Amino acid sequence: MEISGSRSFTLSLAFLLLCFCSETCNADNSSAKSCTSSCGHIHYISHPFRLNDDPKYCGNIMYTLYCESNITVLDVPSSGKYYVQAINYINNTIRVLDPGLDNNNCSSMSQNIPPTTEDINSPYWPTYDINSLSIYYLKCSNPSNSSLYVDTAPCLNNTSSSSSSQPKTYSYVMVADYVGGRLEAWDLDEGCSVEWMSLAAGYVEDYSNFSYKDIHNALMYGFELRFGEDRCPGQWTAVDVSTCFPHTISGFFQYLWHQIRQEHNYWPGKWHSSYSHEISLGWFILIWIGLFFLARFVFGVPVVTAFLIYTWRRRHLSMYSTIEDFLQCNNNIMLIRYSYSDVKKMTRRFKDKLGEGGFGSVFKGKLRSGRFVAVKVLGKPKADGQDFISEIATIGRIHHANVVQLVGYCVEGSKRALVYDFMPNGSLDKYIYSKEGSVPLTIKNMYEISLGVAQGIEYLHQGCEMQILHFDIKPHNILLDENFKAKVSDFGLAKLYPVDNSIVSLTAARGTLGYIAPELFYKNIGCVSYKSDVYSFGMLLMEMASRRKNLNPTVEHSSQIYFPMWVYDQYIVGNDLEMDNVTEEEKKVIRKMVITALWCIQMKPNDRPSMSKVVKMLGGDVECLQMPLRPSLCPQQTPVTMGDIQDNELNPRCSNAELTCSLSAR
Repeated sequence: MEISGSRSFTLSLAFLLLCFCSETCNADNSSAKSCTSSCGHIHYISHPFRLNDDPKYCGNIMYTLYCESNITVLDVPSSGKYYVQAINYINNTIRVLDPGLDNNNCSSMSQNIPPTTEDINSPYWPTYDINSLSIYYLKCSNPSNSSLYVDTAPCLNNTSSSSSSQPKTYSYVMVADYVGGRLEAWDLDEGCSVEWMSLAAGYVEDYSNFSYKDIHNALMYGFELRFGEDRCPGQWTAVDVSTCFPHTISGFFQYLWHQIRQEHNYWPGKWHSSYSHEISLGWFILIWIGLFFLARFVFGVPVVTAFLIYTWRRRHLSMYSTIEDFLQCNNNIMLIRYSYSDVKKMTRRFKDKLGEGGFGSVFKGKLRSGRFVAVKVLGKPKADGQDFISEIATIGRIHHANVVQLVGYCVEGSKRALVYDFMPNGSLDKYIYSKEGSVPLTIKNMYEISLGVAQGIEYLHQGCEMQILHFDIKPHNILLDENFKAKVSDFGLAKLYPVDNSIVSLTAARGTLGYIAPELFYKNIGCVSYKSDVYSFGMLLMEMASRRKNLNPTVEHSSQIYFPMWVYDQYIVGNDLEMDNVTEEEKKVIRKMVITALWCIQMKPNDRPSMSKVVKMLGGDVECLQMPLRPSLCPQQTPVTMGDIQDNELNPRCSNAELTCSLSAR
């Protein structure tokens, strides 16, 4: 008797808590329930429904209906508008019809996608019972003989293609009892795909004698949606429990009470004596176990969460504080700071991706002014946010015709983004190499682009208060605007140094293989300086002139594997590069670009010219350029040091000013 009394007390307590919560949460204004309205053939519209022009206290605003042209209209969130056919307040169902359907036209089709249970915030959801049908519109590349497929040809004349060049398609409809599942790809014939889906009310045992007109008639009857607060009775296979009861103490008791009612059909006076006592004891134990774990959850989770947050904040606080301190201490950087929500709006939630790399992804965006931008969303942070700081510290300070313009930035916790001017013609690598899909550019275009890149790098080295070393000059980082004007971009590896500081201290090599200067690997050939960018530009210039990679192991002759060596051997004996449809004037331009590149890629930094010298060499006469030493891949291949070149070794037709173009800069 004592145990029985405890069970009764526990169940009574659960019942009282449930009732208290229900009465508190679901209390309705009596005046709201007394309102009635009518529209068309729908009479006595009452709580929870209301018409949009009813007084505010009528019904529930979530269940607002509209009266349009004497037709009652239901607007379902995330689905669309429907015509109301009937409302059943006893079963909590409302039958609706898609407005795209016409009773006198069997070719009319549904316009809306039916609502699903996945949107738990919607006050309406489909009824999954034996009276619900799913109508699937299929498109097949081949005719089907399946008894489950109903031909739409009598109504929908879409089996013939609009153009003889396009393949012929066939349209069918498939009807299935809707039990909460979805039509999967393996349920379809080969070559068939689902184009549209709609719901209808009705139960059919045999679909073999169905015609499309019968299906259209079923659609014209409409389908039922359920409304109300209890959206889960008996539907655990279709809807997850978490969508029915809140994760609170009251929700826990609501769930237990619902389970008792579901499994044992409990109402006062219907308990079976012995069986119900055993069930009561089981639920009594379950409740106390639940309360035990709930207590552990309530007191344990906050402690664990606080510890994890503390650890995470300690790990990331230094990076975020470094970035914020930098931004606060550099008020001279006149850039717009965007919020992360602004970034999502301007990129339409990152819809149009332009590219992706080790730094993150680049998306096309549009500002409120209508100006197009490229938004670089940085991925995993490096070190203490130095990659982000490097971009803002360098490009944020400068304005030059051949350097991409930084418009603004975003910093919100771990989310960081940079907003640049949009370059319609993309990066230079699309135009250099001869490959399928590449867009050819003329020799003149390539020359003008190379000169623009050289002027941009020269500005970085000498045109600012601080010397900016890029350390990642390569085709991917040269962008082209609508007029194919070159813009140097991507300053994630850049470094700032005083202009008079000719030696740079680096702890590790940085850049891209194939363009990295040798002194970043071999410390014995010279110090790291602005000449490292000169070497990278030389490798880029060589590829622009030859339209191929500098290092290509797949060539037929081994002598051509390292292209700079091979082209040097050709020019030293007076030969020109063999290229299709090239005029004599263009051969001179290519020769000038190649010789300039050979000077830039000299092994020793002191043998390379400065970027100001490079600009003069590219802008001068090719006859004024002397061939440098033969390039090499590693220091062991470097010949005896070049030393000083005497003036009489150069072309005597050049002036003294032009002679300096071929001398290395100290």
